[in-house]
Amino acid sequence: MGHWGSVANPGGPEAAGGGGAAGAASGGGAGSIMGAAGGRDITHVFHSPRSGGTMSPKNRRLSWNPKCGGGDHHHHHQQQQQQNESFKVYFASDRLEAQEALGIVESDVCLLKLSTHSNNDNNHHDHNHNNNSSSKSNKLQAHGMMVEQSAAGFVSDFVGHFWVHNSSSATRMTQIFTRKRGFRQSGFYIFALLLLTFLLVKITSGGWLSIESQNYSSTPQQLLIMVRGRIELDGDVHFVQNALFGASELWAKPLSQNLEQCVARSKDYTRPRNGTNGYLLVNANGGLNQMRTGICDMVAVARLMNATLVVPTLDHSSFWADTSDFGDIFDVRHFVESLQDDIQVVEELPADLAQIDPMMKAPVSWSKAPYYEEELVPLLKQQKVLYFTHADSRLANNDLPDSIQQLRCRANYHALKFVGPIRTLGQTLVERIQQDAPYIALHLRYEKDMLAFTGCAHGLSTMEAEELREMRYDVKHWKEKEIDGEEKRKQGGCPLTPLETGLLLKALGYPAATKIYIVAGEIYGNGSLDSLKQMFPNVYSHMTLASEEELAPFRGYQNRLAALDYIVALASDVFVYTYDGNMAKALQGHRQFAGYKKTINPDRESLVRLVDEYEMGTIPWEAFQVEVRKIHKERIGAPHYREVGESPKLEENFFANPYPGCLCQKRQYSRRRRRLI
Repeated sequence: MGHWGSVANPGGPEAAGGGGAAGAASGGGAGSIMGAAGGRDITHVFHSPRSGGTMSPKNRRLSWNPKCGGGDHHHHHQQQQQQNESFKVYFASDRLEAQEALGIVESDVCLLKLSTHSNNDNNHHDHNHNNNSSSKSNKLQAHGMMVEQSAAGFVSDFVGHFWVHNSSSATRMTQIFTRKRGFRQSGFYIFALLLLTFLLVKITSGGWLSIESQNYSSTPQQLLIMVRGRIELDGDVHFVQNALFGASELWAKPLSQNLEQCVARSKDYTRPRNGTNGYLLVNANGGLNQMRTGICDMVAVARLMNATLVVPTLDHSSFWADTSDFGDIFDVRHFVESLQDDIQVVEELPADLAQIDPMMKAPVSWSKAPYYEEELVPLLKQQKVLYFTHADSRLANNDLPDSIQQLRCRANYHALKFVGPIRTLGQTLVERIQQDAPYIALHLRYEKDMLAFTGCAHGLSTMEAEELREMRYDVKHWKEKEIDGEEKRKQGGCPLTPLETGLLLKALGYPAATKIYIVAGEIYGNGSLDSLKQMFPNVYSHMTLASEEELAPFRGYQNRLAALDYIVALASDVFVYTYDGNMAKALQGHRQFAGYKKTINPDRESLVRLVDEYEMGTIPWEAFQVEVRKIHKERIGAPHYREVGESPKLEENFFANPYPGCLCQKRQYSRRRRRLI
């Protein structure tokens, strides 16, 4: 028989707190209710001031019914069994009248009677029994415990039968309370029973005390309501991903290994000196992201040389022939103000130097600090103005002071902020594709310039392959002309084709409904995207997400369109890049700096081998899928130390992985900051 809480507790309700767990364990479902209610069991109702009028419990006396047999424990046990049987009879027969049942209770149950006396009678009674109070008190305490046990047993049986009885029995019990008790007392019992019923239903129906379940078989509309509510409550984006697709590993970020950003200036970091060794003019060459990382390096070089940096100019002669200036893409004022504690930045040369023909120089690639401090500073002091014709890859990835590495990151992730129109439309595109489900940003570098440069033409027609070859010969600064594209592909040196990319995503487990945003310009080849769209129909780009009016200010400006793609890719749930280009490196590092957002780096050499075997029928789909997942299990952008190679070209790029340098262990960085402060 399950009991409601502890059966007897002379010490009061605080001492009965263990009853909830015991009751639940013994099969009495209400035990957990009483435990949650503060440890009070229902026997305390009989001691409550509300059950006996408005008089204080201090004025009550325990009196015994002579029929109960005094302290005879055996007789008490027999009467308790008789009491239990009486209630079973009552609930088993609907013919018994409520008054008869009440008579059985009063005659067979050893309930304590609460008799209230006036203060004078109470004092007189205490005076007469003062001498033998000790012995009687002990005896009374023993009897009291037995009485409470009997009362608890009665209540436990009563309630246990009450829950399973029909509505007519419940009505009879209401009549019992109503006839024998006052109106207030009866109302209290009814209210208590209703409350207990409500609590019991809440618990058994998976409410307050149960673990919230996630039902993935709901309709899309129900899922969206559930998802939005979860986001509003605790911002749990991964719950959204799990609810919509049911496979958390597809969207979950890799563990950050307790790393955090550590680019703040130290206490002993010095502001730029008033005097300057000269001015640096910089031509940022290449596409948007090549120019971006080059500008960051030039900020660090200006610090090393104690030089004043003139706002860089952007390359207008590259393949894209974009005429955008620095201020058309980046916020100039924000750039200058963000770096004012690091270097001096001006928008143009002073008037007395504007007419000087600056000395033009291309800094040595992958140089370290001594090259700039010892070789170029004397030249700058002599010339007053130096013009760096190239900015990309002019600073080493490693072996630089921590302060310089942190400055590169502050320049990249803080100072270089896109102008308002780009940020506004970029965020609009994010909101449109982000509605109701996560998305993949796919840097599908299957563009004409990249294919011509690498000599890769797998999957293209003969005419298209010839067009790429002619373009490669026409660009003079592309040194490699004769390329075996098929052999290069087998070595992992080609961008993945749309077909190879689709098979990769499908094998990894992404469902056909997954939304994919293409982070690239025009995909080359007639119908090249068809194979990807057959597997994943929901393919988008800035051309499909934005209206003609919204894109009008950006048309003809490839770098501005690339800036839109950068924003959407940075915000994506998963970023996949099919070739190690400048945009892939920039986004890979930025996503790590932003908290290690999932970034898939395909093993191209292994993947194309598997694709060829699958297309030839050598391996079935199941084996292909197993191998693809095994190969890419650890290629999701998890933290790792930047790899150092035999030469700068063979080592991992700083902007692709700013750890170490701009990311530190939380405890380590916090201790260091405390010492500095």
